[in-house]
Amino acid sequence: MNPTALMIMLLSLAIGTTMTLMSHHWLLAWIGLEINTLAIIPLMTKTPHPRAIEAATKYFLTQASASALILFSATMNAWKTGEWSITLLSDPYTITLSMALMMKLGLAPLHFWLPEVIQGIPLSTGLILSTWQKIAPMTLLLQISHLTDLKLLITMGLTSILIGGWGGINQTQLRKIMAFSSIGHLGWMVLILKFNPQLTLFNFLLYITMTAAMFFSLMSISSTKISEISSSWPKSPILVTTTMLVLLSLAGLPPLTGFSPKLLIILELAKQNTLLLASVTMLASLLALFFYLRLTYVMNLTLPPHIPPSSTHWRTTKNSPLTATMTTLALLIFPLSPTFMLIM
Repeated sequence: MNPTALMIMLLSLAIGTTMTLMSHHWLLAWIGLEINTLAIIPLMTKTPHPRAIEAATKYFLTQASASALILFSATMNAWKTGEWSITLLSDPYTITLSMALMMKLGLAPLHFWLPEVIQGIPLSTGLILSTWQKIAPMTLLLQISHLTDLKLLITMGLTSILIGGWGGINQTQLRKIMAFSSIGHLGWMVLILKFNPQLTLFNFLLYITMTAAMFFSLMSISSTKISEISSSWPKSPILVTTTMLVLLSLAGLPPLTGFSPKLLIILELAKQNTLLLASVTMLASLLALFFYLRLTYVMNLTLPPHIPPSSTHWRTTKNSPLTATMTTLALLIFPLSPTFMLIM
């Protein structure tokens, strides 16, 4: 892609998200979401492949439907209340706006577009779609969290955790695995949204850090399939090792960063006397733990001396400072979690 066009698209993404973050008016928030949607579509189709065109079309139709629902609900709410304020919502329109924002995020059962779209686009665009594009809808969801129905949030959260784990089990494509991982993590965030919005925000920031670290690692070793990542040890043993650790962090194993939000969410659910919900959540997360461990196991099978000499590569993969920084954050934030929670 032309560097000038690329810079314009990235700047538009930044402007759209910033506009939504700064707005107190539903119309301005909707405009920011639309700028975000239109800015990422050229990035999806920068390689003119039928799969990329299909992914961009699916993404556009889904986001346009959600945006239309947001605009319609906000207009009807303004007609009823006389206000366009984000935090002033009447009862029937809170549910429709919440569902539209969850569709934009890719929460189950409104998730069907996400794995197919991420599978059809490059890893760099998948990184943006999995992290930056979720900031604006999640911010709006946080602002209306006190008005959202608790039963809806719990249902969507548990469904997303189950679908995120179940859908990733039989996958061989790393991009689809990351898509189902995203659905599962978003389920944890929505589950605790009504009880503790600050904890949802903390979980969201750690999710962005870990997902970005994983995508940067995959981009460094140029892997999109499990079979490719399993043969990457001769190219860069250190990078493959840290990638395995990031996977375990995404799975939520201690003492890595990903353990922190899961521990705090379970403690918060126990504090709210919802022990049954906490137990079901932990059991549902075992599905996701299985495919993370399977990926780690596949990588471990290729460690020396299992690699035949004929398959050894003479090239080495250069690790960028950004990849190293994000990987370090994705692995070592757990001891600092109490400090971050106090700041927030």
